[in-house]
Amino acid sequence: MAPGDERPLGSYSAIMGVFGATFGGALIASRHRLPERIAAGDLVLGSMATHKLSRLLAKDKVTQPLRAPFTENPDESGPSEVSEEAAGSGPQRAIGELLACPYCLGLWVSSAFMYGFVLAPRPTRFVASMLSALTGSDFLQLAYSKSQEEK
Repeated sequence: MAPGDERPLGSYSAIMGVFGATFGGALIASRHRLPERIAAGDLVLGSMATHKLSRLLAKDKVTQPLRAPFTENPDESGPSEVSEEAAGSGPQRAIGELLACPYCLGLWVSSAFMYGFVLAPRPTRFVASMLSALTGSDFLQLAYSKSQEEK
């Protein structure tokens, strides 16, 4: 590995600790309110919303200011999206890797939605529905663009 390419394992551990403590604390605090099962509709809604919010946070051009302290070298990646690299080393690099990766953010976002469905279902379903509708719109926009290219 070249200098500066070392994996910040200590910082990864700290991020995992923050997630574990937050998730575990919320689980303990809400244990009496947790349903026996999550409704299938909420799982689908949560999946669609998690997909969209994770991509918005990790890839959208407009959310670059949130990632800028931790990422660098933005490059066009898709419609209104950029691909960025983690900047720096240690905690800065670890946070940059988390923020630039929609797959990595997915666990954090889906956890927030699941707790939201349990602790504040009405506003959570509203936000998730809005993000899911946006996901559907994105796919329709891509299909429309593709159909225009074929003409």
